[in-house]
Amino acid sequence: MSDAKKVKMAMVGLGFGAEFIPIYKAHPGAEVVAACRRNEAEMNKVADQFEIPKRYTDFEDVLSDPDIDCVHINSPIGDHAWMSLKALDAGKHVMCTVPMATTIDECRQIVEKVEETGLKYMMAETVVYSREFLFIKQMFQSGELGDIQHLAASHPQDMDGWPDYWKDMIPMHYATHVVSPCLGLVDGLAEYVSCFGSGQVRDEIAERSGNKFAVESCHIKIAETDLTAHVWRALYDVARQYRESFDVYGTKKSFEWTLIENEPHVMHVAKRPEAEIAEKIEIPDFAHLLPEEIRRFTQPQEIHDADHLSFIQGGGHGGSHPHLVHEFISAIQENREPRPGAVTSANWTCVGICAHESAMKGGAIVPLPEFTRQPAQTV
Repeated sequence: MSDAKKVKMAMVGLGFGAEFIPIYKAHPGAEVVAACRRNEAEMNKVADQFEIPKRYTDFEDVLSDPDIDCVHINSPIGDHAWMSLKALDAGKHVMCTVPMATTIDECRQIVEKVEETGLKYMMAETVVYSREFLFIKQMFQSGELGDIQHLAASHPQDMDGWPDYWKDMIPMHYATHVVSPCLGLVDGLAEYVSCFGSGQVRDEIAERSGNKFAVESCHIKIAETDLTAHVWRALYDVARQYRESFDVYGTKKSFEWTLIENEPHVMHVAKRPEAEIAEKIEIPDFAHLLPEEIRRFTQPQEIHDADHLSFIQGGGHGGSHPHLVHEFISAIQENREPRPGAVTSANWTCVGICAHESAMKGGAIVPLPEFTRQPAQTV
């Protein structure tokens, strides 16, 4: 690294990605030295606001800059794989927003490139650093939930009004927000999946995406356990408020995500009188796990652009952003695998890719590729 004390970051994509700039700038181990966006006027606007010295409209120029240690990629989904591969080839560590890629072969290439170069790759999966996940993980690890019996998650989201490229997307190709908490909680990897499609999207969406299903509903067999998880996704033509949920059913306690945004979640406690089993709960913040300099960024008031659709539909991602930044910077400084690293990120991403393949085959069982089934990481 060019500076052992400060990890030098380049931010690539400055819409939603701009939210991470003040966090990196405040982190004691990081420095934002460059910004990259195709639209030069918009790029300069953000770079001026955050006083970023180096400015690029061409990603290749970022990669050729020897002063840059890492890139944080927040570009459209179709750019994730090739940008990650080029950055790794150029000797840069990579943080990339979800999903890792949209094909199994791209995921395989990234895993192989990380193994070849020894560089760090982290998929910026928000849910496994949300306060809800951290709360349930704490309960599970303390034994408060008992034995896990089942996991479930749903992510319906109306993408009308989002950038036009979303019309090309297949629901399960953007499934990591529901896959990751189910697998991450039990430190498991998916072994195989079975998925069904349901309903129909309008002709324009079906023609552009090649997918007719309004909903894709998938069961995941978690390797080396007796557990399955059920997850479902919808992007268009389903009447449902945004919900990025995670439910966990244990022998002692079970957690269910609220049905309505901004209302309390529900905890069920076994063996109470029937009327007292369920109780509404408030989730604590987990900013205390972070360096003091970035703790404030778990709070909604620190959101840079509260009108961005990812926050109108997403509620600030559960305060996860500073946790993601701290994990990535720490992994580089400590020379260890970030959580999630390349293999785990590939497994989580390929669940959705394999799920859609299964749906197109009427629910046939589809195994996860072997390269995604190496020992799981703790998240």
